Amino acid sequence: MTTAGIVGAAGYIGGELLRLLLGHPKVTVVAATSSRLAGRRVDRCHPNLRGLTELRFTGVEAAEPCDVLFIAGAHLETMERIDQYAELGGVLVDLSADFRIADPAEFARRYGRAHARPELLGEFAAGLPELHREALRGRNRISVPGCMATAAILALHPLAAEGWITGEVHIDARTGSSGSGARATDANRHAERSGAMRVFAPLGHRHEAEIGAAIGHRVRMTATGVEAVRGVQVVCRTRLPDGVGEAAVRRAFRRRYDGERFVRVVAGKSGLHRLPDPKILTGSNYADVGFAVDGDTVVAVGALDNLVKGGAGNAVQSLNAVMGWPEQAGLEFPGLHPI
Repeated sequence: MTTAGIVGAAGYIGGELLRLLLGHPKVTVVAATSSRLAGRRVDRCHPNLRGLTELRFTGVEAAEPCDVLFIAGAHLETMERIDQYAELGGVLVDLSADFRIADPAEFARRYGRAHARPELLGEFAAGLPELHREALRGRNRISVPGCMATAAILALHPLAAEGWITGEVHIDARTGSSGSGARATDANRHAERSGAMRVFAPLGHRHEAEIGAAIGHRVRMTATGVEAVRGVQVVCRTRLPDGVGEAAVRRAFRRRYDGERFVRVVAGKSGLHRLPDPKILTGSNYADVGFAVDGDTVVAVGALDNLVKGGAGNAVQSLNAVMGWPEQAGLEFPGLHPI
């Protein structure tokens, strides 16, 4: 069995990594770190794991070395501790933002500080198997994209691959409260979040850089926090070249995602669930993508569970690709309906 450790295991992403890896047929979790909760059982923090594990949290310094280390700590922390993590795990799967942007100048512009280890930026493969499957095989440094970035990249990829994006892409992104993490903030208190649709990034969201680099076009993104706990939905608008219509777009989406285990094309002409909705993806590693066309305007829609396909699930799927295992290993939960 491959041994795994999780840095930041007390957070929401850390809890999802535990849930998925405890059911993985080829992985044994040997370390779950949290400096704040060191010594406590992990099921005290993640009650859905009761009866599934006897693991206790440890500090990073006391963690058992492992074959693969998932890093789910705070943004801008991995780059400061990368040497320590490299001594702890053979394969590093980073879920923070630290190695998602390859250009050091763009990183500094988006995050307000210089990258601590810019010489390592090119060593991390993008943890999105649908686009980078071959590049992931055998790699030992993986950077998992952000949740809204993953949804938008998957939704726009068929258009970008055909060269059918004209001009800027405008993205309206909506996200549930778990995207802000497990620690309480003023913006995440129930009294503030309940019933709200709060535009927290009207322009200049940092995921613009990830999406733009992936699709090769300038991106403008607005992000809104909604009342849901889980889920991301992105609505991406751009123009099509002359002569490209709805039938051609449908063929492009089918061609790009036929055979993909975790991406489904959802683009009906009628019905309650005719376009992607994150509600029915809760707990699953699926991303649904769809589109609508009116003249030369196309809207591409993507939806996923921000903690799974937008985080922990994508990380596990990337590990499966690295190791040459079936990509669905540990990830076969289909989601719930109704919920």
